[in-house]
Amino acid sequence: MHFLSDELEEYVTNHSEDEPIILQELDRETNLKTLQPRMLSGHFQGRVLSVLSKMMHPKTILEIGTFTGYATICLAEGMQKDGTLHTIDINEELVDFQQKYFEKSGFASQIKQYVGDATTIIPTIDAKFDLVFIDADKPNYVAYFDLIIDKMNSGGVILSDNVLWSGKVVEKLKKGDKSTEALLAYNKKLKEDPRVETVLLPIRDGLTLSRVL
Repeated sequence: MHFLSDELEEYVTNHSEDEPIILQELDRETNLKTLQPRMLSGHFQGRVLSVLSKMMHPKTILEIGTFTGYATICLAEGMQKDGTLHTIDINEELVDFQQKYFEKSGFASQIKQYVGDATTIIPTIDAKFDLVFIDADKPNYVAYFDLIIDKMNSGGVILSDNVLWSGKVVEKLKKGDKSTEALLAYNKKLKEDPRVETVLLPIRDGLTLSRVL
């Protein structure tokens, strides 16, 4: 589902910050070499992530779902010079791809990569987070939130991607559609949890911004 017309999407993109050349290259290679390039954050959402990170100037970032590292680099753009970005992905086949672009970006020394199940990795990371970006398997979104909420600094922000799920969140739930069911539960949880204040932004496929109280 397209929430904006192609013309409006083009206008929005053209009147936002330009996409850095390195991310243009990463985008092209992702489209050439991966089976699901749609998982990439892309130009407009990437600039949103970058500006939010620059506004927050976080020292410690957690990303759940690295894919090819596009959003990772966007988030790193606003990180403090002595900051650290922890990023987790289940697919070890993408590690070399990610590392190549992390090196090109100049952020490689500040990025810690983890491969495996995020639900087991998150508890092992000895850090308090200023900024978290959740963009991984939808059925585990609630589990991820529960694991990170007590590891967040006050005033920290949790960003959650794909929360509109191509509009399926407002359609009749189909039997066996675990991802949509999980996102409905997650969106409800964020709205009702007293530990965060939340706004759901209709950016791309839905991006929730939750500020930790």
